[in-house]
Amino acid sequence: MRKLTFSVDVDAPVQHVWSVMLDVDTYREWASGFYEGSTYEGGWGEGDEIRFLGPNDDGTMGGLVAVVETNRPNELVSLRYIAEVQGGVDNRDTVAAGMRESYSFSETGGTTTVTVDLEVPDDWAAMMIDAWPIALAKLKEAAESA
Repeated sequence: MRKLTFSVDVDAPVQHVWSVMLDVDTYREWASGFYEGSTYEGGWGEGDEIRFLGPNDDGTMGGLVAVVETNRPNELVSLRYIAEVQGGVDNRDTVAAGMRESYSFSETGGTTTVTVDLEVPDDWAAMMIDAWPIALAKLKEAAESA
């Protein structure tokens, strides 16, 4: 596994940035930095299972399934991935199982810093290095324009 960290400063209060990042409608906006049509099913409460989904070229849904390990509103969300969605079916025997991801939020003087920490398989690192800066720029734009 490879550890990666990304961050962005957003000119908006932490409560607003938190909502923009986690609300399904605005999630779709910034997560399009990964795949156009990205969405999620499930909840962000501790212990909840959440499925991050996007359309495959063949018309099926693909993505990842995670369990929310920590949810401290306006401060931290941490996820542990347990499966990969392949052809619309959860496959728990993939390299995605065991990945981790967390979003931390801190506010100073009306500016919120969002930091994303990841543990991903080595062969996924290049995609994440390309996609996360785009997604965070979209998050910043969505939060600052709303």
